[in-house]
Amino acid sequence: MSRVGGTIELSVGGVIYSAKGSFTFNRGRPKREAILGSDLSVAGYKEEPQMPFIEGAITDRGDTDVDAILGMTDGTVSLRLANKKTVVLARAFFAGEGEETTEEGELEVRWEGETMEEVPA
Repeated sequence: MSRVGGTIELSVGGVIYSAKGSFTFNRGRPKREAILGSDLSVAGYKEEPQMPFIEGAITDRGDTDVDAILGMTDGTVSLRLANKKTVVLARAFFAGEGEETTEEGELEVRWEGETMEEVPA
């Protein structure tokens, strides 16, 4: 049986950060929604664009350059998953609020970008 969850590695502009907990990402594929006829039959569907993103939390160990993270406007963010897949967000910018907590030195992060692709292991 193979591992499908657990340890991840977050790299932002080539710098490895201390990823914490669970991260979420969206590949930016169109969101589809059914269009129903008045007889409740499916007449087709519509598509809405979605923004590719990676979000979660990192630990600020004291040497973390928070200003560089918050100021990022055109970078690359990669997330290596426990199942050995890696997703790469290109032309990314920081899109979070920059909220930090003192209890565990946590910085909430969210990057949005132009494209996301999966890189073979």
